[in-house]
Amino acid sequence: MLCMPKGLSFRTQTDNRDPQFHSFIITREDGSRTYGFVLTFYEEVTSKQICTAMQTLYQMHNAEQYSSVYASSSCSMDSLASSIDEGDATSLAKLQQYNSYDISRDTLYVSKCICLIAPLPFMQASKKFLIQLYKAVTSQQPPPLPLESYIHNILYEVPLPPPGRSLKFYGVYEPIVCQRPGPNELPLSDYPLREAFELLGLENLVQIFTCVLLEMQILLYSQDYQRLMTVAEGITTLLFPFQWQHVYVPILPASLLHFLDAPVPYLMGLQSKEGTDRSKLELPQEANLCFVDIDNHFIELPEELPQFPNKLEFIQEISEVLLQFGIPPEGNLHCSESATKLKNLVLNDLVNDKKNGNIPSNTIHMYELLKGNETIARLHALAKRTGVTVDKMTITAPMAEKERNVKLQCEEEELRDYKLNVQLREVFANRFTQMFADYEAFVIQAAQDMESWLTNREQMQNFDKASFLSDQPEPYLPFLSHFIETQMFATFIDNKIMSQWEEKDPFLRVFDSRIEKIRLYNVRVPALRTSIYQKCGTLKEAAQSIEQRLMKIDHTALHPHLLDMKIGQGKYEQGFFPKLQSDVLATGPTNNNRWANRSATAQRRKDRLRQHSEHIGLDNDLREKYMQEARSLGKNLRQPKLSDLSPAVIAQTNWKFVEGLLKECRMKTKRMLVEKMGHEAVELGHGEANITGLEENTLIASLCDLLERIWSHGLQVKQGKSALWSHLLQYQEREEKQEHMAESPVALGPERRKSDTGITLPTLRVSLIHDMRHIQNMSEIKTDVGRARAWIRLSLEKKLLSQHLKQLLSNQALAKKLYKRYAFLRCEEEREQFLYHLLSLNAVDYFCFTSVFTTIMIPYRSVIIPIKKLSNAITTSNPWICVSGELGDTGIMQIPKNLLEMTFECQNLGKLTTVQIGHDNSGLLAKWLVDCVMVRNEITGHTYKFPCGRWLGKGVDDGSLERILIGELITSTSDDDLGKQCRTPPLQKSPTTARRLSITSLTGKNTKPNAGQIQEGIGEAVNNIVKHFHKPEKERGSLTVLLCGENGLVAALEQVFHHGFKSARIFHKNIFIWDFIEKAVAYFETTDQFGDNEEDVLLQRSSCKTFCHYVNAVSSAPRNIGKDGKFQILVCLGTRDHLLPQWIPLLAECPAITRMYEENALLRDRMTVNSLLRVLQTLQDFNIILEGSLIKGVDV
Repeated sequence: MLCMPKGLSFRTQTDNRDPQFHSFIITREDGSRTYGFVLTFYEEVTSKQICTAMQTLYQMHNAEQYSSVYASSSCSMDSLASSIDEGDATSLAKLQQYNSYDISRDTLYVSKCICLIAPLPFMQASKKFLIQLYKAVTSQQPPPLPLESYIHNILYEVPLPPPGRSLKFYGVYEPIVCQRPGPNELPLSDYPLREAFELLGLENLVQIFTCVLLEMQILLYSQDYQRLMTVAEGITTLLFPFQWQHVYVPILPASLLHFLDAPVPYLMGLQSKEGTDRSKLELPQEANLCFVDIDNHFIELPEELPQFPNKLEFIQEISEVLLQFGIPPEGNLHCSESATKLKNLVLNDLVNDKKNGNIPSNTIHMYELLKGNETIARLHALAKRTGVTVDKMTITAPMAEKERNVKLQCEEEELRDYKLNVQLREVFANRFTQMFADYEAFVIQAAQDMESWLTNREQMQNFDKASFLSDQPEPYLPFLSHFIETQMFATFIDNKIMSQWEEKDPFLRVFDSRIEKIRLYNVRVPALRTSIYQKCGTLKEAAQSIEQRLMKIDHTALHPHLLDMKIGQGKYEQGFFPKLQSDVLATGPTNNNRWANRSATAQRRKDRLRQHSEHIGLDNDLREKYMQEARSLGKNLRQPKLSDLSPAVIAQTNWKFVEGLLKECRMKTKRMLVEKMGHEAVELGHGEANITGLEENTLIASLCDLLERIWSHGLQVKQGKSALWSHLLQYQEREEKQEHMAESPVALGPERRKSDTGITLPTLRVSLIHDMRHIQNMSEIKTDVGRARAWIRLSLEKKLLSQHLKQLLSNQALAKKLYKRYAFLRCEEEREQFLYHLLSLNAVDYFCFTSVFTTIMIPYRSVIIPIKKLSNAITTSNPWICVSGELGDTGIMQIPKNLLEMTFECQNLGKLTTVQIGHDNSGLLAKWLVDCVMVRNEITGHTYKFPCGRWLGKGVDDGSLERILIGELITSTSDDDLGKQCRTPPLQKSPTTARRLSITSLTGKNTKPNAGQIQEGIGEAVNNIVKHFHKPEKERGSLTVLLCGENGLVAALEQVFHHGFKSARIFHKNIFIWDFIEKAVAYFETTDQFGDNEEDVLLQRSSCKTFCHYVNAVSSAPRNIGKDGKFQILVCLGTRDHLLPQWIPLLAECPAITRMYEENALLRDRMTVNSLLRVLQTLQDFNIILEGSLIKGVDV
């Protein structure tokens, strides 16, 4: 299956019969690899029966072809569509000439192959050995010794070179040299990276490399098997110190195409057929696919692929290495000439076209073309009875000159390839050494012994991801936050932890020694991370060590020699590979040679064990079982077993996929919850304490990827790039058809009870289709994959993801139509568990839609709720409103007269923070008592409440005509609560925003806080602001709420200024803190009496001056803000400019304080004032930026 992935192929003397080399790889379940190297050549068919059957098939084919030429203008042969003009006799003659086989005139050849299996990728040496073996068969002179001698020699007498040494052994004609890197060098890689870079170009290769690191699905596509291997091995080699952990099949045999359906990351290679268009290639899922068309020098990348850190400098450094070896970084486009489309060439042109060298054989399934014709079917049966199954015919163009020359390539070129390989790999390895130089500091060594670690592996956090990311340069984060979530990184960290109990993984040992080296060189440099690019400094030494090994051979293997063979068997016949004497090759040597003093089986067993321990490092079954489990997902479904492909095995594999997906879903949702819940989770013993916005985004992106993979598993027919969106569209279509017949299932909230004022937010319509329409209306999203991701984010933010998907899957008829029986979505129990895991995400609040789609237009709805019992519901003046959020504001919008509800559309405001509301005081009923303002985002359903509880109007309350209200997000715990939260509070309850009551009570019956509570409140408000600044920037909430919200700094300072304040006067004319501040300003502006000390005097003077300047700026602002609003602005400005600790002592010593404050007031107690100043001093170090709406119009 792997030696001849397309089966046998036949040719005639007119076809190209040059031998072709390719290699393959078999990955065992434990991760160890075996390499195969194959040389395919053509041998004359001597059986008359086969030749006769072939002629019959040709005649059948030509008869059918002849009639079809006149029936249609083109004929198709195995998607090699050679267009032939109707009635073009010359074309037809050409076709018959090249598409015919005459037993009397032509010689028939059949493909044969010789294959060498090795435990390590000695590709160059194996290729040379096979070519020499082939030459021995085809040369006119028989080889010096029987072929068995050479084969026996390489099997039993040529050892693996020891690490760090080179070895010379003998082929049929010439010696062959191979070498193996030393224990501290990069592992062996014999595939020429030069070819990979020439085929793809540097930019493309770095992009594919990034996709592999992030464990996307990678599909390589080429006509040439060896190209598939070269690119796959080249890229996986560059991953050092990491190793690809998932399905790895660089050459996917035709019988295994169903593995493309695997809902796991994979790296596979698919042979393309000439003329097959990319668009005709039906792939089960493409949402997360990197498609690499090697022959056409072209790649398709998944959406939202983060850039590799320092990508430009990295590409520059690799370019320099490539240019030293004369390789253009953009790749050699002439390499991909074989990819030029041959659709309009007749067969003749194809065969003789020298330009398209190196085209591998194109199989033509003759019989497939002719099925359905009775005569043909009878002839085919006849051919079968003769013992021959010939339904493939192969036609090949001549190979390129370079391949044609099967002589050994010059030593110099080979040495250059080796040197280029090692230098390129050093550049890549150096990037990881720099990026992860301090990874050890973040490894969490929790367990005391290996057994307990293996047992609890899944529950444990092994790497402090949040701390590691917070230590990285900003530009690295998009890539690194994804990368540290991959299986290859998890395995790398597991290996690190395991190394304290057992021998280090070889990759890890080399990597750690390199990090040690960096530390030694940079001994004086602090270990701070910078994004400064550091080039690789070890290129010369790496190239020198390989050159020395190849120039000075360390070991020479035993020469091939005559064996004890039966005479006369395996007689030499030119052009025919002899039947080898198997009994001679079945046993190892009996001599006492120093290389061969162990039996071959013992040697192999030891090699296998060595390799096994290199990959797994476990010495008994129990550990292996634990470790396989511990390495969690993907591992148990890493490799398809190529040998056994019964339906039962395929079913078993699919069942493993289903179990794997469910497990992955459980782990992803658990991680998202634990990370998001933060400190409570840590106290309960669940691991990490904080999650950055970036990390949250990474986890959500990986959830989107998981859902895409689940929806692509077991698809009947693929439609569009996103399987999930395609399913949603079909569901939408069906539901909309039914809508006119009956109401579609729409989850409406309960009928909202009218509030006292009859004003409330109307219920938001909740349905899957409704959310889809929102996404479809977003012109910013251009692709199905993007729409699916946006829909997942929106559903997650609305806490409806599980409910929506349940609704989608409730249409069983549609699921049956779209999915095969074994698909994950049709396994009922697993599906229910999956929806249950997703339901658990409703426990936390996500803003993953609002925070990502920042430029879209969003409809909002606002409702103003007045306190009707105490004032008129509608004001006669002209009210206005301005809504602000983290991403911007709406500007001032006039509210239509006599309406308290309005809808408006504007660019995404993000999380809402403030509402400014006011009116122009015109008309008879200008005074207006507003309880709160409600604003709702009509797409996400997030509802914000902006409490007010104050009058708007001249001559009432503090005379304010506009107020700044601070928002709070209403969490919809249940539908009933929603009703309650939007209704006006009954009369006996005081209006909202309890803190305002201490300022000016509407009922006069409030309880005032005592001095201790006030001081505690100040401490808490300041402490919250300090904590805000100690969080990573992306995690910080709204500073406006911490300053002006219910328990904010302004409220706390108001309590301080209100303590002992003689506010009620004769005839109950209220006075406000602002009145005291204005009196203080009047005093400061007229007085000149300050302390004795000259320095103090100057300091106090400047403080007084700034204080008066700020107060006057607030008073003269062109806004109709009341006295309490002015005090709020003053506190905000004082906090921003770090002036509060200067102003408060001035106010405490101002003469007006004795008139306006009682003896026991906090401001008149020196000790209290000093402690207040100490608390406020802690804010001095922070750069406080105020939201525009708070200080609009104030010019200081």
